[in-house]
Order: sequence, then structure tokens, then C-alpha cells
Amino acid sequence: MRKFRPGRVLRGIALAASVFALAGCSMFSSDDDRYDPAPLTDYAPGMSVRTIWSTSVGSGSGYGFVPAVVGDAVYAATPNGSVAKLDLASGRALWKASADTRLSAGVGSDGTTSVVASPLGEVIAFDDTGKVKWKAQASSDVSIPPVVGYGAVVVRSGDYRIQAFNVETGERLWSLQRPGPALALHGNAQMIMAEGLVITGLPGGKLLAINVGSGNVQWEGTVATPRGASDLERLTDVVGAPRVAGNLLCAVAYQGRIVCFDVTQGGRPLWAKDFSSASGMALDNQFAYAPDQHGVVSAFALDSGVNVWKQAALKNRRLTSPAPLGEAIAVGDFDGYVHFLSRSDGSLLARLSVGGDAIVSPLQSTPQGVLVQTGNGNIVLIGTN
Repeated sequence: MRKFRPGRVLRGIALAASVFALAGCSMFSSDDDRYDPAPLTDYAPGMSVRTIWSTSVGSGSGYGFVPAVVGDAVYAATPNGSVAKLDLASGRALWKASADTRLSAGVGSDGTTSVVASPLGEVIAFDDTGKVKWKAQASSDVSIPPVVGYGAVVVRSGDYRIQAFNVETGERLWSLQRPGPALALHGNAQMIMAEGLVITGLPGGKLLAINVGSGNVQWEGTVATPRGASDLERLTDVVGAPRVAGNLLCAVAYQGRIVCFDVTQGGRPLWAKDFSSASGMALDNQFAYAPDQHGVVSAFALDSGVNVWKQAALKNRRLTSPAPLGEAIAVGDFDGYVHFLSRSDGSLLARLSVGGDAIVSPLQSTPQGVLVQTGNGNIVLIGTN
């Protein structure tokens, strides 16, 4: 197993982040407009959306911060250490707490225990009154939201190690590490839990399904294969959250593929298409949706992978992963706007500004509407009229 070199990986993360900053800000040359964000254009409104509520949780946001929805509650955190439980219907704060440290990821919750993590790898669990339940130490920095379920809290740290802690005591249950590449993408990534498994992507393009109780790898799939001569050309990573729809497990990678595996066929790929996303994907019962690394949104038929439509009107606007809302999918952008595209043909249906600078946290679909964590630490619920 490759010896972990923190300095090298951190330099790789910084380099990868700077590459995306250059692409997004069009700093390659003063007269090259290929990377300029597409201007907002007029369109014929096809749906009506509104802000149902907006609540301030704390200050700031980031790729590691995703509101967790459990039943009729929302759990959210911000980099300044604020953690809160909100009523999903009204946005009313049910409790607010402080982690007493800067945070880099959160929240994972099962509705009883809610967990956040710090840049130094401290894992902090709160009970459902907002009191600290326990603290534990991961092997390195944590920038991906923890997941909680099946009696465990699972975190993935920056040294490519996946660790589980007892949900009641914080005692370490197991630890799994895979060798990682020299460069790692600093961006949006999430784990999920399903059927007693924690499912996570890894830098290098692998997707793992791990038994939550034992830490044993039950299945491994390839979403992307590194290609090229240099470390930068070979940079690839599974981005966003793996998605499950019926018998399908789907994922997308930067400089890789969008792929759906059939879990009834031993996890064999049902279909795969070359694709590069920096944010992630969403599914419904017909299509898989994803913005590519340039912000062109595509829909793929879930049963065959056929590219049904593309929408380039939001190119280079640094889109989030999508979230379904009614007959639309919603994506956030670098300017605080949430855009709504038709699921059937990708046409622009609606647009709403939530303010708060760039939206980088993934949008979350809920029975009440779409949750947005803004750049300034607000949680906003958007619904239809």
C-alpha cells in the first residue's frame, strides 16, 4: 500500500482547486471568452416558484455542507461551527448549537444523532437536544459529510481512509483504507447508506459498497479510469452522491463516465457514457441528470443511457448537482440563482435568486420543496405556487 504523504496530497488538492478557479473565472487569457459564464437570458416561464422560508444557521458554506433531511426535520451546519435542527415545514429552529471549532463537513443524521467534522479530523456528535454526545478523532481532515445509520457513524478522511464509529459511544468500529492518487479533486462528494451498506466513491474513479457493521467491501465498481501522461491529466474522482433508483446504482465522475450499475446482475454496468462532471447527478424513474464540467446539463435515459437532451444556457455558471422538483430539476449557480429546467426537454422554466453569493452545497429534494444552503449560511426552502 502506498505510503500516505500529506504534503503531496494537499498540494494536489490546492492545484486541482486552482485549475477549476481558473476555468470558472476565465483567467486563461484576457480575450478568451470560452470560459465566461453564460449571461442570464429571457425565457418563457413554464412554472412558478417561490421562497417558502429562509433561516440563518450560521456563517459561510462549502462543498462539505449539505442539509440532512430526516422525517419532518432539517439538520444543517456552517463553517463557523454552528449546527441547527429546523422544522422542514416552517424553517423554525428547533435547536441551535455550537461545535466550538471551525467545521469542514456536516451534517450526517439519523434523526437522533447528528454529526459534523472539523478540518483537523475531529468528529463531533450531537444528541437530538443539541448537546454534544461524544467526540472522536478521524485519521486526517474530513471534508465530506458523515453518514449515520445502522448503529454507526461513517466518515471519509483526506488520506482515503473510511472509518466507522459507534453511534452511541463514538468508539471506533472499523477502518478501511485504499491507496490514492497523487492529486485529489477538492469538490463536492457525498456518501450514502442503503440496505446496510455505505456506498462511497473514491479519488481514482472507484465506487465501493461497504458493510456498515463489519467494514468489509461487498462490491467494487469502476466509474472512471485515469488516463493521460501527467498527474493532472489522470486526475479523476467520483463526484456528488451515488444515486439509487430501483435496481440501479448510478454515479458520475470528473474526467470519467456517467454509469448505472444493475445490482440484480452482480453490479454489472447496465450502461456507461464518457462524461465529466464537477458536481454530481440526480435521478428520477426515467432519466439521469447531470451538468458537465462546463455547466452543460444533460439528461440520459435511465434504461439505456441514451442522451435525451442537452441544455447549454447555463454554461460556465458553476452549477451544483441537480435536485428534482415537480416536473423540473433545479440547479444552483455561482451567482446565487436557482434555475429550473424541464425534466422532459431541458427548457428553462423558472429562475429564483436566493442571494448569499455562490451556491456550492448540493441542492436537496424534499417532500416540501428544494432545500438550498446559500453561500452566506442561510437555509432556503423553495416550492411551487
